[in-house]
Amino acid sequence: MEELDVEPAITNIPAASDGKHLGFAWGPGDILAYETLYMAPGCSFIHEVRKDEDIYSPILRKLFNESHHIFVGLQTIREDLPSKNKKTQFVSISKNYRSVIRACMEELQQVLQKWPRNMEIRYVSILLAIELIWNLCEVLFIDAAPAGPLLLHLLDWVRLHKGDVDEKAREVLQSESPAEHHDYWDVVVSYVLQGRFEEARQMLVKQATLQPAARNMYKLMDTLLSKMPFYNPGGTQTLTEFDVKWRHWHEEVDRCLQDNSFASNQHLEIICKILVGDEDTLLEHKELLSTWYHFLVTRLLFCHPTVKPTELHYYAQSCMTMFLDLRSVPEPLDSILLAAFEFDIHQVIKDCSIALNNWWFVAHLTDLLDHCKLLQSHNLHFGSNLREFLLLEYASGLFTHHSLWQLAVDYFDNCPEFGHVYLELQIERVPLDTERKALKVLRICEQRQMSEQVRSICKIMAMRALRNNRLGSALSWSIRAKDAAFATLISERFLQDYCARGTFSDLDLIDNLGPAMLLSDRLTFLVKYREFHKLYEENRFSEAAKLLLSLITAKIAPRSFWMTLLTDALPLLEQKEVSHSAHCPYLLLYHLTCLVYGFIVFCYGSSCKVDQLLTSLIKESVCRFAGLGPEGLGTPKV
Repeated sequence: MEELDVEPAITNIPAASDGKHLGFAWGPGDILAYETLYMAPGCSFIHEVRKDEDIYSPILRKLFNESHHIFVGLQTIREDLPSKNKKTQFVSISKNYRSVIRACMEELQQVLQKWPRNMEIRYVSILLAIELIWNLCEVLFIDAAPAGPLLLHLLDWVRLHKGDVDEKAREVLQSESPAEHHDYWDVVVSYVLQGRFEEARQMLVKQATLQPAARNMYKLMDTLLSKMPFYNPGGTQTLTEFDVKWRHWHEEVDRCLQDNSFASNQHLEIICKILVGDEDTLLEHKELLSTWYHFLVTRLLFCHPTVKPTELHYYAQSCMTMFLDLRSVPEPLDSILLAAFEFDIHQVIKDCSIALNNWWFVAHLTDLLDHCKLLQSHNLHFGSNLREFLLLEYASGLFTHHSLWQLAVDYFDNCPEFGHVYLELQIERVPLDTERKALKVLRICEQRQMSEQVRSICKIMAMRALRNNRLGSALSWSIRAKDAAFATLISERFLQDYCARGTFSDLDLIDNLGPAMLLSDRLTFLVKYREFHKLYEENRFSEAAKLLLSLITAKIAPRSFWMTLLTDALPLLEQKEVSHSAHCPYLLLYHLTCLVYGFIVFCYGSSCKVDQLLTSLIKESVCRFAGLGPEGLGTPKV
């Protein structure tokens, strides 16, 4: 039977609750809800409903940026490495993720000391829960500690997330008489509950100096605390040898309790009961334990120090039942941690996806677990695996942010099935606010052979530049888009601008187009016509005449520009360098007459008498100049 999803939380929009009609516009990561004119006169409010609100937090942005670098590094781990080496790397990467979470949390706490706000307080609680869950997953799944080391890791886990003991201890030690402080025994008992026996012994010394008569009793407790064995993973002792040694110690503590060795001191007797693992005594100190999972680890420490990973779920369930009030409902965090202790990875990910308000945690944790080969059997019914689905969701959320969208590209790149398609869809939604941003987007598309998106971006920027009369920029974008039609249009605008002003704009661009000028005939003409002007300015008249002749004969000039070419050609005929050339004046004159003929016909229309008259005049003038008879030329072609 398919499990139903939990209903999403309901968010009230004022206009909707007032019975007004709303319209909706869907964005890449949010919804715009607006009051309509229909039955809502004077409407003026637009409500933005965001999917990933946390992305817009300035402090959490550090979390997204730093974790992105860790994610990219994780993708580079070679598959052919020995499993032992890979495990070490995976544990190191997991700790890096946790260090980023903790750094972000500490920064938030510093902010709260100056400006306490509800939003930041909520973020701190979320980050605390995230680090707690991640750390447990690291111990159980990534590091996969066996019996013996498992309890040591769990103790570190509890100590890390139960830091109020150290703060209370500082207050006690800084007082005038620590042994008489009202929180003194709470600190000692808390140290014992966390297995921090060295700190507990140091605190007990202060009490022993105040009670010389009970010195032997304190010395006995000090001996019991110092003799408690802890498993050493790097030592030569086997787990069986450690278990035997621990049982001997446990029996010694139990004898002291049965002999009433601490009967005259209530606090030492409580500590002795804790050492022996008395459940009633442990439950009496719920306030110091504060959570059922702290109770679980303490119970394992004093009753089952060699617990196996496969046995954890039994103790976790019983401890949660014993610790929580029968009338209270477990919090989402309790359910997530319990699923972790039951080694139900997929339930952990599912519950976190529902309980947390962003995809950052589940996306990165799932990616790491997938690299550890712990999720290979779990695919979704619509084709993508769990890792890719969560990464796609997280990256899609990043794309809604004005600066974080660049991070999302690497996440899409590492989704082999649908990542490229998602990137194509999302990249089109990035607002091209500036040319610099457009170049960033363009570079991303070019590196990934996204030709359609490249053309689209270039056309948008070219059109925007043209509207702002920035012809050089418009031409650059059209060339980059390989859009011949648009390049032709802009080239004509350049020529029109030249006719109006007498000079070219953006000369550096035109002079350095190179092979790009072949994109269109009009662009080629523009570049070559500019080259003609450079030759003329350098007094290289013969070369200028040949180039102008080639432009005329190629017939790539717009008809509106013929008169300009005619005007440019006339001074060249008067230059000695040109007139002494064997064929250039004749050909130039011939094509000039063709231009004149075509220009007159274009301006005044064509008739038989006009054609005959123009033809005879042109033939006669050309033949005289060339020293040929009238039969030497045909009718000029327009």
